[in-house]
Amino acid sequence: MNARGLLPVMLACTAFAAQAGEWQFYGGDAGGRHYSEAGQINTGNVDQLAVAWTHRSGDLERRAELMPQTSGQATPLLLPEQAGESLVYCTQFNEVIALDPGNGTERWRFDPEIDTSGERPFRCRGVAYYEEQRVADGEHCRHRLYTNTHDRRLLALDAIDGQPCRDFGKSGAVTQFGSDRGADHVSNSSAPVVAQGVVVSGSTVIDFHFAESPRGLVQAFDSLTGSLRWSFDPLQGHSGSGSANVWAPMSIDEARGLVFLPTSAPSPDYYGANRPGDNRYANSIVALDLATGEVQWHFQHVRHDLWDYDTPAQPILFDWQKNGETIPALAQPTKQGFVFVLDRRNGKSLWEITEQPVPPSQIPGEHTARTQPKPIAPPPLLDPFLMPEQAWGLTPWDRSDCAEQLAELDNLGLFTPLSEKLTLMLPGSLGGANWGGGAILGDSGVLVVNVNTTPFSGRLVPREETAGQGTSDHPAAGARMRVPMRGTPYDVEVGALVSPLGTPCSPPPWGKLVAVDLVAGKTLWEKPLGSVHDMAPFPVPFHLDWGTPNLGGGIATAGGLFFIGATMDKHIRAFDTESGEVLWRYELPVDATATPMTYTYKGRQYVVINAGGHAMFSRPQGDYLYAFALEQE
Repeated sequence: MNARGLLPVMLACTAFAAQAGEWQFYGGDAGGRHYSEAGQINTGNVDQLAVAWTHRSGDLERRAELMPQTSGQATPLLLPEQAGESLVYCTQFNEVIALDPGNGTERWRFDPEIDTSGERPFRCRGVAYYEEQRVADGEHCRHRLYTNTHDRRLLALDAIDGQPCRDFGKSGAVTQFGSDRGADHVSNSSAPVVAQGVVVSGSTVIDFHFAESPRGLVQAFDSLTGSLRWSFDPLQGHSGSGSANVWAPMSIDEARGLVFLPTSAPSPDYYGANRPGDNRYANSIVALDLATGEVQWHFQHVRHDLWDYDTPAQPILFDWQKNGETIPALAQPTKQGFVFVLDRRNGKSLWEITEQPVPPSQIPGEHTARTQPKPIAPPPLLDPFLMPEQAWGLTPWDRSDCAEQLAELDNLGLFTPLSEKLTLMLPGSLGGANWGGGAILGDSGVLVVNVNTTPFSGRLVPREETAGQGTSDHPAAGARMRVPMRGTPYDVEVGALVSPLGTPCSPPPWGKLVAVDLVAGKTLWEKPLGSVHDMAPFPVPFHLDWGTPNLGGGIATAGGLFFIGATMDKHIRAFDTESGEVLWRYELPVDATATPMTYTYKGRQYVVINAGGHAMFSRPQGDYLYAFALEQE
């Protein structure tokens, strides 16, 4: 059965889906399905979408000197009628703004006045909404918004007027673990999650630079008072390392009282001699008891990570329906290009797991895990093999150069560990999948997810070597990144594998959209995501849909559509979920590296996306929020 044929089933199964008039969670629902039942905009009329309104935060003018450090990543929420029925989002500088959903005019804004010192990028992916039952109906802060700040505060605001909830922490704020280290070391990007009187918050921790970076402590606070309820250290006190933090969005299964943590790599990312063993709870999906923080189960998808293969995306909760049986499931897209499908009650894989042998390390004292888990289905989202004969170029000259580069690399496939010799990294630390995650089409078990396919190369550089040091820019921006790993004998050097003309050495697409049937275990379609016309060194007057690196996610609707920005070409697109064909696109002022959302307000469906650019891609920044709708008669 194809995706559109599943539409009646999708409409009937509403246990998790965002209702047609709602988007009250970052991922549409607490399980992160990125799906809405709204169908007013559909495959038959999406080509008539037009701008309904725009809103600008004003940051591009007020904070011009800081904007190159920003990434616009926020996904707004639509609050329910009893909470003011505002559209609420956070800016890169953690201001929370409430808008009229029909015309985008401001109702209120709250500025937490964050510490803007340091060099770490400013970003905020979203806020969380919660109705606090311990506050009387009609009283201030019965309806609350929670948001994390760049400088490690957890704020509670009244959803109706935007004022701090004075009974929460100290005048509406709680200081979180790591704030004393400064935002350059510990910060926040993703929204907290909240249910059953508990607010759970993760962190972002500095990558690469230290053998022992700050611990990736997850903290849970009482939603009324802000008092600490529990904390969880994914490394369980093991010395010689740090991080394994939760920087991606989390999910909650409220009926089972579980919170699901997508944990990242232990430090340092590319050298593991100081942290022998599997480094359990790092690179895992960890299910904790929401009330106590006790581990209920965990599934580790990378053992002893040497590739920066964090768990990058929100775990997606859905119902697995097969052979008359319904199993509460969890789908986890990964940077290495796998999608693991688990029984979310116990963490057991619903597809058989095979063990892929891993090449041994050539670094003294380093011991790779002997094998890594790989599901037999669904198929990998990308092909990690790239041989010299597969080299791509615009001309025979640059294609030959790429072939020569590939021939000189260490290249034993996925999980080849870095050495002092340049090594192929496919996928690199950008993924595969990244924090945008994917969308489940109703309860169909069909996942649509955006994927990066650009190859990278990297090596470990002995610390005594100082010549030829690169920049600290992310390699996705086209630079070679050279970063010291203090506390180890090495620096790490990583860069995109490109020709002299700057094009990737692999055949396009260099970013794509993939539809996968998680229950049948097969790929339904793949399409390029993005045009490279805007990345060319000279103006190109037409679209070249070869795909681009992408950050941000997409959403699916009952109208048979998948909306996504994410690309390096300033466009938001609507894809047909059955065929993968692009049915509509709109050029924004800057790249929209955020996940859109949709809602229905006063009988009219809107699609909203944040267009703010991304510091990692060295592209222009902005402060725009765009809402699209069908023209009114």
